[in-house]
Order: sequence, then structure tokens, then C-alpha cells
Amino acid sequence: MDNKIDTTAEAHESDALPRRIDVHTEGKSVGGEVLPEAVKQKPVQDKSPAEWAYERLVLYIQTFEEQLDSDHEVAMGFVGAEAGVLRIEGLGYFDPDMITFYGSDAAGVRTQLVQHVSQLSVILRAMPKELPEEKPRRIGFLLAREIGAA
Repeated sequence: MDNKIDTTAEAHESDALPRRIDVHTEGKSVGGEVLPEAVKQKPVQDKSPAEWAYERLVLYIQTFEEQLDSDHEVAMGFVGAEAGVLRIEGLGYFDPDMITFYGSDAAGVRTQLVQHVSQLSVILRAMPKELPEEKPRRIGFLLAREIGAA
């Protein structure tokens, strides 16, 4: 039996967590978007910080890719780091608090960044495809399928 007593603020915070709000200058807005059922099946309080961060990153990547044309793929820039830009080829987490990004940098060098969730700060960027004649790789769809959100 759980004897933890939540404050009113904690109770309201946990009620508010499983939703997403985005507002854009182009007039597109998403207000109170509820997360996919697969993401909500496990209560937030039962997820590690790494799992919860991973799931939300997957959804952001997927949404970002939906806005890209067929000549671009998603990449990440890392705020406050000399790591530069990473073409996203994989994403993972190591409980309880580590996120890892796999890919290649602008020179094509294989790269992996391991980051603590408390330091997580990334910029999603549209980069031209490496091979213009090939279809763009859409990692967001693959990642979303892994968490049951696609």
C-alpha cells in the first residue's frame, strides 16, 4: 500500500503531464493534444526519467518529420555543446536517467552522444538528404512504432 500523500499541486501536475500543447506563428495550433494510448498505458509516475524523456523525444521527432519535404531529413543540434549537428539514425535510453543519440555528423563520421536527462536540450533541424536520389529516412515513424504510438 502506498502511503504517499500528494499535495494539491502534485496532484494537478500529474493530471497535466500526459498532454502536449504547441502554438505556431503560421496559425497552426495544437491545444491539449493527448498523448497516444500506447504512451499513456504506463502511468508517468511508473516511468523512469529516461523512458519518459525518450517517449516525448520520439513524438517530437515524428511531428517534426511530418513537416519536412522529400529533400530533407531530421538532424539534431546540441545546445551548449561542441558536438555540432547529428543526423539522427537511432535513439535510446538507459534507465533510470540516460538518453543516447546515434547517427553521423556533417562529415559522415559515426557519432553517439550519451546525455543525462537533466542536461537534455536539443534542436531539431532539417538537413538535406545525403543521397538526393534516395527516399528520405524517417526515423520518427520507426521510433514511434517501437513505443506503440504509430
